[in-house]
Amino acid sequence: MSARDLSVLLSVVLIVAMLIIPFPSWLLSVLIIINISLALLVLLTSMNMQEPLQFSIFPSLLLLLTLFRLGLNVSTTRSILSKGEAGGVVETFGTFVVGGNVVVGFVVFLILIIIQFVVITKGSERVSEVAARFTLDAMPGKQMSIDADLNAGMISEADARQRREKIGKEADFYGAMDGASKFVKGDAIAGIIIVLINLIFGFIIGMTQQGLGFTDAISKYTLLTVGDGIVSQIPALLISTATGIVVTRAASDGNLGSDITSQLFAYPKMLYVTAGTIFLLGVVTPIHLMLTTPIAVLLVLGGYSISVAKAKENIEVDDIGEEIEPEEMKSPESVVNLLNVDPIEFEFGYGLIPLADTNQGGDLLDRVVMIRRQLALELGLVIPVVRIRDNIQLQPNEYRLRIKGNEVARGELLLDHYLAMSPGVDEDSIEGIDTVEPSFGLPAKWISEDMKDQADLFGYTVVDPPSVVSTHITEVIKANAHDLIGRQETKQLIDHLKESYPILVEEVTPNPLAVGDIQKVLSKLLKEKVSIRNLPIIFETLADFGKLTTDTEILTEYVRQALAKQITNSYIVGSEPIKVITLSGKVEKAVADGIQQTDHGNYLSIDPTISQNILESIANQIEQVSMQEQTPILLCSPAVRMYVRQLIERYFPHIPVLSYNELEASIEVQSVGTVNIE
Repeated sequence: MSARDLSVLLSVVLIVAMLIIPFPSWLLSVLIIINISLALLVLLTSMNMQEPLQFSIFPSLLLLLTLFRLGLNVSTTRSILSKGEAGGVVETFGTFVVGGNVVVGFVVFLILIIIQFVVITKGSERVSEVAARFTLDAMPGKQMSIDADLNAGMISEADARQRREKIGKEADFYGAMDGASKFVKGDAIAGIIIVLINLIFGFIIGMTQQGLGFTDAISKYTLLTVGDGIVSQIPALLISTATGIVVTRAASDGNLGSDITSQLFAYPKMLYVTAGTIFLLGVVTPIHLMLTTPIAVLLVLGGYSISVAKAKENIEVDDIGEEIEPEEMKSPESVVNLLNVDPIEFEFGYGLIPLADTNQGGDLLDRVVMIRRQLALELGLVIPVVRIRDNIQLQPNEYRLRIKGNEVARGELLLDHYLAMSPGVDEDSIEGIDTVEPSFGLPAKWISEDMKDQADLFGYTVVDPPSVVSTHITEVIKANAHDLIGRQETKQLIDHLKESYPILVEEVTPNPLAVGDIQKVLSKLLKEKVSIRNLPIIFETLADFGKLTTDTEILTEYVRQALAKQITNSYIVGSEPIKVITLSGKVEKAVADGIQQTDHGNYLSIDPTISQNILESIANQIEQVSMQEQTPILLCSPAVRMYVRQLIERYFPHIPVLSYNELEASIEVQSVGTVNIE
C-alpha cells in the first residue's frame, strides 16, 4: 500500500476516533487549523480548474471533509461541556475575533449561518439538482452529435470513444454532486443544533457542576460556543462556496480567475460608463468627491489600458495570420493533404440536403451508424467512416457513392414521394413516375403520399426515400467489401483476435503467412459474400494448411470448407432443400483439363468455344431457375470450384458457386438443372 493510500485510511480512522475518544485541547487546535487549511485548499482548487471533471473527486472529498468537521464538532463539544475549554484556537475566535463581546460574536455567528444555509447551501443544492437532470436529459443528443461528427469524418474512432467516456463521466459527476450537496445542507443544520446544545447544556453544567454564577456561566460558555461555531462555520462556508463554484462552472479554456478578468473586462467602454456614474454619485449626493473621484479615475485608467492592449493584440493576430497563410500554402504539407482519399464517400445534390440535416428531420447520419454496425455483424469487417457531403456538381435530387475515390453507384431520390415496387402485376390505377429500384434493379414507381395507402392495398412494397438510399448504401458496401479490407484493416483484425487467441495468431503470422497473404484470403472470402466474422476458425485453418502452401487461392478453398456450416446456413430457407444447378462430368472434365500450373500459381486456360458453350448452358439453366422464383446456386466438385468461379465471374457475378465440401452432409440438396455441353 502506498503512503498516499495509507494517509487517506488513517484520516478516516482519525474521524472515527474523534467521535469516540476525548482528544486533548492542543490536538483539537491542530486539527481545527488543518480543517481550515483543507477548506481553503478546496476553494482555491475549485477556482483554478477549467472544467468540473478536473475535480471529479470533489463529491467524495466533500463527504469526507463534512464528516471530519462534524467529528471536530463532537470533540470540541465534549471538551467544552466536560472541561470548560476547547483549545487555544476556539478561545481566540471567541475573544479576539469578536472582541470578547458575547452579543457581537453571537450575531456574527448567526450571520454566517444565514449566509451559508439560506444563500450558498440552498443555491448549490438547487444548481446540483438541475445540472444533474439536464446532463442526463442531454446525453442522447450529445451521443447523436458524436455519431454525426464520426460519420462526417470530423473526428476519429478514438476521439469519439473519448468524448463518449467524458459524457458518461459528466453524468456520473453531476449525479454524485446532487447527492453530495445534501451533506452540505445537513452540515449547516447540524451546526445550528450543536451551537444550541452547547449554549443550553453549557449554561446548566456551569451553574450546577462547576459552581459558576449566572453571569459567569453565560459569559464563559457563550464565548466558547460562539468561538467553536465560528471555527467550524468558516471552513463549512468555504466548502459550500467551492461546491457552488464547481456545479456552476462551465467548460472553458481558462480557470475562474482568467475567465472573470477576460470576460468582465471584455468591453472597456463599460468601464468609462461605470467611472462616470461613480463620479456623478459624488457630485449629486452627499458622498464626498474625495472618495468617489479616485475610484472613477482608476476605472478610466483601467478601461484605457485594456483598450490599448486589445488594439495591439488584434494587430499582432492579423499580422501573424497574414504571415502564416502564405507559408501554409507554400508548404509541401498543404499539397500532400490533397492526396488523401476517403475510403467511402456519399455525395448528394442540394435538393437532398434535408436527408442529412437533423434540423430538418433528416436521419441519414443515424442510419449510416446503424449500417456500419449491421455490416460489422454480417461481414465481420469494420466499415470505415462514411464521409457525407453535398456536391453542387450533381443534379439536385441525385446522389452517388464512391469507394476509394471511384464511383460505384449513383441514384436519384424524390424526397416528397415514396418508392413503390410492383408485386408482379402492375395496377393501372397506381399513378407515378416510372423508375428502377437502385439496390436490386427492380422496376418501381415514385408515387405521391396520397397514393401510398392505395399502393399498399394492391400489394406494392412502399418505401420512403431515406430507406431507399440507406438500403442502396448497404448493398453497395456489401458488394465492394473486398475493396475496403487492406493490410492496415487486416492488421487491426489480427490485433483484435490476438487479445483472445494470442497463440493462434502467433502460429499463423508473421510465419508462415504475412499480413498481405491473410488480407488476400479475407478479401477473396468477402468478394464471394462469405462473412469473415468467425476469425478463429479462419486462422485455425490457415494454421493447419499455411505450412503446406502459401497459395492464397488454395488457402481460400480450405477456409471455405472449414466454414461449411456458416455457408450452408446462409442458403437455407426454412425446411426446404437447397436447390442447386450441378455441372455435368463432361463440363467438370473440360474445366479440369484447362487448368494450367505455373510457378506463380494456377490459372484457367480453356478453349473459347468450349467456354462459350458452358456459359450459354449456365445462362439457360439460370433463366429456368429464375422463372420458378428461386435463387440459382452452382454446385461442383472442390477441385474445380474456384476455376468455375473465375470462368463465370465476369458474366454472372451474383451467382454463388459452391463445392460439395461446403455443404453440410445433413442438409438435403435438390438438383433443379444440369450444365452440359455438346
